[in-house]
Amino acid sequence: MSRSRQSAEAFGRWAERLAQLWLIMKGYQLLGYRAVTAAGEIDLIARRGEYLAFVEVKARPDIEQARSSLSFRQRSRIERAASLWLARNPRFSDHFMRYDLFLVAPWRWPRHERAAWLPDDRARDLL
Repeated sequence: MSRSRQSAEAFGRWAERLAQLWLIMKGYQLLGYRAVTAAGEIDLIARRGEYLAFVEVKARPDIEQARSSLSFRQRSRIERAASLWLARNPRFSDHFMRYDLFLVAPWRWPRHERAAWLPDDRARDLL
């Protein structure tokens, strides 16, 4: 692995730890970290009240790059992984699901964007 790739990987892991701390301080209960399903990995799964948040952490040189780095394909993968996770954890089936983004850039306050996107099927229903 190249040195720049190692550095990017370390920055990403640090961002995930920061997101965990941030969510805990906001009153979330962490249910999963790097949760693996057959569809892929979910960075963080957190619960607060009746909401269950599947959180994707993005660390880039600036916040806008972090926000725009989440592709349609990644969103779809996260949605499938969340469905599989929920099927394995039915005790959370009565919670409202949402997909959050946690954006990190050097020397900037991180941003937690709640309900950053709607699942594809719900987005089609709104059109």
